[in-house]
Amino acid sequence: MFFSKPLSLCTIFIENLSIALQTIGGNKLSRTQKLWFSICLTGILVTNSVCWKKFERSGFGRFTSNALSKMFRKNKISWDMILMASIVNIFKQYEVTNGTLALDGTDNKRSKNTQKIAKVSSIKDKASGGFIKGQELTILVLITDKITIPVGFEFHESDPVLKDWKKSEKDLKKKGVAKKDRPIKPEQNKDYPDALDIALKLLKVFKQNHPEIKIKSILADALYGANRFVSQASKIFKKTQIITQAKTNQKIKSFGKYISIKDYFIKNPGVPKKLKIRGGEEQTVTMHGARLVLKAHGVKRYIIALKYEGESEYRYLLASELTWRLTDIAAAYTLRWLVEVFIQDWKGYEGWCQLAKQPGIDGSCRGVILSLLLDHCLLLHPSQTASIKNKLPASTVGSLRDRERANAILETIESLVADTNSSIVNELKDCISKVIPLRKSSKHMSGRELGRLEPTDSLVKYQKAA
Repeated sequence: MFFSKPLSLCTIFIENLSIALQTIGGNKLSRTQKLWFSICLTGILVTNSVCWKKFERSGFGRFTSNALSKMFRKNKISWDMILMASIVNIFKQYEVTNGTLALDGTDNKRSKNTQKIAKVSSIKDKASGGFIKGQELTILVLITDKITIPVGFEFHESDPVLKDWKKSEKDLKKKGVAKKDRPIKPEQNKDYPDALDIALKLLKVFKQNHPEIKIKSILADALYGANRFVSQASKIFKKTQIITQAKTNQKIKSFGKYISIKDYFIKNPGVPKKLKIRGGEEQTVTMHGARLVLKAHGVKRYIIALKYEGESEYRYLLASELTWRLTDIAAAYTLRWLVEVFIQDWKGYEGWCQLAKQPGIDGSCRGVILSLLLDHCLLLHPSQTASIKNKLPASTVGSLRDRERANAILETIESLVADTNSSIVNELKDCISKVIPLRKSSKHMSGRELGRLEPTDSLVKYQKAA
């Protein structure tokens, strides 16, 4: 895939972004900055990476990697305000006034020898069960009745001291060492906030930047089921339903005694009910719920057991607001799947998780923002906006990207045909050999000495002896 100029889709998006930037109190983008952002978004879309060299090759050398990289590293752009302005622009275009926030974590595999990329640590590899080097992120997504839009992210890195303590604690427990003889848990290092602190920070920033958006509920998995998260999130967004998964061994109070959630719902099984999944098809779901004191939280929570068709085990939810109905909580939690779909699309089609080697924390954060801007840009694709505003099914990120990649080729050909100066074609031919050099293959022996591969007469005696 190739391009000779920024896609018109990206150019229009950046123009509107510049206007939105002024509305939130920022400085409008200069002509050079607009061009640079348009080139970068087109480059990510065409190459599915955040790589200046790939942009240079795909652009026939018209955009040099050095110039693109220098702008990325040294230009004084308020990147946080850029992302905020893009979100405001989307809200305006789709008239967003309310929605549901969903949190989830993801990771990006890195080389085991990397030294310059920020926030790289050992993380659990779900596929192999072992450990790999990678970057971990927490993603915040807003789900509305029209669109699903990424609105925040933060990198997460484990505290090495706390990590060593947990490993030591596990080993000492196995050896039967008493608690009084084991090392005390170290205090939380502020330089290494945990996943709950990061999630709360993302919620606070969203509330601060977009106070006009009414949040109906906040959804998260079992990692965020601690009282610290649920109670503090309830303070940030007052009277908002916080729904997370609950662990099977958590204790709830029943008839004056504490028993596990699993044991409670064995004694009080659910009943089949019809439930709309993400506002679409109805499914029969076995469910039951009760407002009970959750020991770990010290207050009453709405505890729910759910079992979908074909499942043998219950999954459990806890909700902070007791005024909601059981079916409404269960229906709201089905929306959490949409954040997983966003992450899958983002990692597969929008560049940053495919190839992004910018060093330092600024390099990593800016690379993610560029990638998220492309997601916003595709949300404002004319075909996408037409479908959504007419209440028709939205198009997938992959199909929109493929359409625009074809448009990039078409626009390049159109510019060549329209250009009366025929020398431009010769210039492009010269550029191809410079920016796409042919590399030496190690698969073939051409150009190397193969060596003498044949019998030696004087050594025949060894064959006969054998």
